[in-house]
Amino acid sequence: MDQRRPHNPSSSYQIRQSAYKRRDDSGRHHCENKHLRPNHHYQSGPTPGPNPLSSRGLSTRRELYERDFPVYKQPVEVGCFSLDAERRFFNDSRQMRYYVEPDRNPNFDLRDGYKDRYIKRDESVKEKLDHILRWILANRSKLSSRVTTASSSALDVDFVTWRGHLTKLLTTPYETREGWLLAVTRFKGTLYISEVETEAARKEQENRTGRHEEMMYWGYKFEQYTCADNVHSLADPGGVVNTNEAFCTVVQTRLEDHRLLFSGEVDCRDKDPNAPAPPACYVELKTSAEICTPKQRSNLHRFKLLKWWAQSFLPGVPRVVAGFRDHEGVVVAVETFPISKISHLIKNEHNCWKPTVCMNFCCDFLSFVKSVATEDNPSVVYLFSFEPHRDVTYSIHKDSQYSFLPHWYVEEMSRQ
Repeated sequence: MDQRRPHNPSSSYQIRQSAYKRRDDSGRHHCENKHLRPNHHYQSGPTPGPNPLSSRGLSTRRELYERDFPVYKQPVEVGCFSLDAERRFFNDSRQMRYYVEPDRNPNFDLRDGYKDRYIKRDESVKEKLDHILRWILANRSKLSSRVTTASSSALDVDFVTWRGHLTKLLTTPYETREGWLLAVTRFKGTLYISEVETEAARKEQENRTGRHEEMMYWGYKFEQYTCADNVHSLADPGGVVNTNEAFCTVVQTRLEDHRLLFSGEVDCRDKDPNAPAPPACYVELKTSAEICTPKQRSNLHRFKLLKWWAQSFLPGVPRVVAGFRDHEGVVVAVETFPISKISHLIKNEHNCWKPTVCMNFCCDFLSFVKSVATEDNPSVVYLFSFEPHRDVTYSIHKDSQYSFLPHWYVEEMSRQ
């Protein structure tokens, strides 16, 4: 059963909430009147064909989200997991690596090992949420139940997803090139969000040039130059780069009234034994083209820093270390970007992105999903679709190719 809704609804209306609850730092609830401020931006219109259905969409217009920064609770790490060289799951931190601070001008050769010491993960294998779901099954005692009787297996969270999917939501109001598809299933009261590959992304992957493939390797190679396997060792750039390996944090937080559980890959952590507890000790590593002109610096602020900020702000990772490389793949400079300072860096850029717009759009999208994805059924998928300069729309699918919750997870979570 596929119920499809059109991309371009023909008329619109706004649903305004008279009030919504916020918490101040003391944890108390108070209400803020919203009559004069649209909280959700929906569209409605007729659907052609024999089975007409109402259609609703979520606007991505930036100006609609320029309001107060939403309440975002400090993320708390509730666990972690590792994926080994063969992509096997382990409920531990064996793949954790430790940051080795490089010189400011290190001259790392990022091309080294590309031809003979590189094992690349099979991108054709779509893992969906499987690794997070394995972590949930192994750690159900950490996730307190909302109900202790009939639904003792329910999770005490509203959403389960990957950090990368939330990053895409944060950057959507400023995205001008790439669309996305997000599949949502409501199961035992929790909404699971999993990405679906778009046709454009599939074609882009098929048509990558050799240069593009090598430049993707450069990011992993930079990690090899700046990470050690344990707190007492040095980095080993002579080893094999294997992109199957990963260490992932699992964090819980709350965005307004949306309780979130998500996981994201972590590059490394601070070696200092006095460093704060995770996730505040984690370090995100990036590479980018060297900056030679003010225009290039401005472009870094306007485009790359948006994604770097969103990716690290969500799980509470406090800094990004960037290696700036020349055209030949040699790192000529290293710079640290504290996440808390990025909003100050961009404030003088004309018509630049705004963190508040990113977070408010994400918050409203999650509210939109809650209002749409109402059937609690692991075989029903609500497919949310975005194309640049368009509203977010959705379609509903049952027992379809989009189903993503595996039988082993559904069965285990259904046991009393």
